[in-house]
Amino acid sequence: MSAHTESHDAHGGHDHHDDDGASHSTLKGYMTGFFLAVVLTAIPFWLVMEKVIPNAQTLAVVLLTFAAIQIVVHMIYFLHMNPRSEGGWNMLALMFTLIIVVITLAGSIWVMFHLNSNMMPGMSHQMTEQQVKNLP
Repeated sequence: MSAHTESHDAHGGHDHHDDDGASHSTLKGYMTGFFLAVVLTAIPFWLVMEKVIPNAQTLAVVLLTFAAIQIVVHMIYFLHMNPRSEGGWNMLALMFTLIIVVITLAGSIWVMFHLNSNMMPGMSHQMTEQQVKNLP
């Protein structure tokens, strides 16, 4: 008989940990994420309802910034994503997704801009008074 014995955990497996870098959150971690999510929702709601920022473009940028921060909060506190989770594959998949989204959005905006600027001569976005008078 061998003097070497392996210790087993309660589930019959070995006692080594294959943690793969994923963080396991606690109640404190979930409550922190929940609190941040509520704050990052309440502040933009207040900004819109109280009309704190009168300029629509500035308000849109502020709201998009809050949305991006909230996405990061959800990824860290609820999805447990970090550069080490799943051996880095989660982060690689996220980066690939972001690249595809940016290419798609930028390409769509580029195409729409050039379609608009290369419209046929004489076509405009608004009808002239003469065109309105000639309507049946």
